[in-house]
Amino acid sequence: MSDLQKYIKKRKKNDPVFAENFDSGYEHFKIGVLLKQAREESGLTQEELASRLNTKKSAISRIENHAEDIKLSTLEKFANALGKRLRLEVA
Repeated sequence: MSDLQKYIKKRKKNDPVFAENFDSGYEHFKIGVLLKQAREESGLTQEELASRLNTKKSAISRIENHAEDIKLSTLEKFANALGKRLRLEVA
């Protein structure tokens, strides 16, 4: 177990508010990271992707950094603009 994992485990045990919000916050963060990685792998800047989606660079930044409450339709448009497809899994 890494130091970060140990810290998170200890913090969750000692801080109920942190524990309550950690998992959902992590999932939002992870979605944004995945979207950013997909954009970078496609060789696009935020500005280039924004142009493809007819939006502003700040909207792309917001999606990548704060992906909470993002609509599935937005995720699909994001993926399509990158030449990818959206695949969801419930495990």
